[in-house]
Amino acid sequence: MSDSTNFDPDQPAPKRRREQKSKHGHDPKSVGTIRDVPIGDIRPAPENNQLYQPVRPDDSAIIALAASIRKHGVREPLVVSLDGYILSGHCRHTAARLAGLATVPVRFEPIRRSDDRDRFLVLLREHNRQREKTREERLRDVLLDIDPHEAYRALLAHREEVADVDVETIQLGQRRQRSDISVAKRGFLDAVREVLKDRRKFWPLSDRQIHYALLNAPPLKHDRKPKSRYANDLLSYKSLVDLLTRARLDGSIPMEAIADETRPVVVWEVYQTTGQFIGREMEKFLKRYRRNLLQSQPNHIELVIEKNTVASIVRPVAGRYCMPMTSGRGYCSLPPRAAIAKRFEQSGKDKLVLLVVSDFDPDGEAIAETLARSLRDDFDISNIHPVKVALTAEQVETYSLPPGLQAKKTSSRYQGFADQFGDDVFELEALPPEELQRIVDSAVVAVLDREAFNAELDAEKQDAAYLEGVRRTVKSALQGIDFEGI
Repeated sequence: MSDSTNFDPDQPAPKRRREQKSKHGHDPKSVGTIRDVPIGDIRPAPENNQLYQPVRPDDSAIIALAASIRKHGVREPLVVSLDGYILSGHCRHTAARLAGLATVPVRFEPIRRSDDRDRFLVLLREHNRQREKTREERLRDVLLDIDPHEAYRALLAHREEVADVDVETIQLGQRRQRSDISVAKRGFLDAVREVLKDRRKFWPLSDRQIHYALLNAPPLKHDRKPKSRYANDLLSYKSLVDLLTRARLDGSIPMEAIADETRPVVVWEVYQTTGQFIGREMEKFLKRYRRNLLQSQPNHIELVIEKNTVASIVRPVAGRYCMPMTSGRGYCSLPPRAAIAKRFEQSGKDKLVLLVVSDFDPDGEAIAETLARSLRDDFDISNIHPVKVALTAEQVETYSLPPGLQAKKTSSRYQGFADQFGDDVFELEALPPEELQRIVDSAVVAVLDREAFNAELDAEKQDAAYLEGVRRTVKSALQGIDFEGI
């Protein structure tokens, strides 16, 4: 600092007469020189707490600075406006009070806060540019340079630009109204609603799952037509799909009760403010932890399911054991096969166990073998053990499952399947969800080292207690911060 030669903190301050003040504060002749000023004549700038973190006397850094000031004095003069407001030195001012100083060295700026608040705010920011600041403090600094009116005009212009649809749109034609559900179909609708009620914990269901559930006690599709009993055929299935569509549109069935897992939809989690985002994150903070419960297992184990329509049923079982689950939607394509091979390699295990869940039909019977053969031949995994968990011929007989459509004769595996089992094929959706979960869970338990798994569960409980302690500590430290005001 160019005028720092006027101040030697290691020498006792010379006695000076009290500064003569004008009615607005310190004498303008004080500008540019360093003077000792009674600490009571200096006031923190209220704007400082708006731009930067408030200075707290109990802050460990302030306490340490006070100790240094007791020993060495104030090494750098405070910068103060002519009416006594601090532009630079709020921390030194607080620490000097803690140290018991009666006066502090001051250099005055030729400005009065009371005369020009905007200019004072700019100078406050400029005097603090080189201090270490938090992200929020840096953000507030930047905001001073932004004209809010110009920023808003630019925002509106951008919205108008991106909202403009400069393409040829499709003509929708005449409006058509779906017919209401007739009184004669109320029995059919009630049967569907009963299925949804019984399987509430498995929502969303697929149309196919409801179809098979109705076969347990087939309703009439039309109350006045005795021969319209619901059956395991394409005509009944189409009637069900139409009823489900109309019932969801008129509110008879909740929209969220049914989903088409074969047509996934992607939406993004968005927030209205940073404060809302931080609040949501704090609610979830350290709550999504999962210990690798399979890390102590001698083998690497994975679940593979043929179709997305049963993914919501099998997923809770996979989650219970933290087991990777792949939905192949038929035969797994190359990327998911490569991902399985990579996870196996990273596990460092010697044996790969694949638990496969697929339909009982020509292609479903071949999926486990085909997948294992590809992993062996294409990815050089020699020690691989595929297991068909469901659906098997024994399960079809045990649960007296209704068949689906006939086996496709165009399949290259049709003849071998038909010779052994006949033309009927059976779908996973025909199994009650609870039974499918039980079958998969039993298959997982059968290939687990239970003692090692239980030890990991005990360790996860200890992990949870530790993380809750950290979570409470962090939340306590963040209390009082107004995130909405950032």
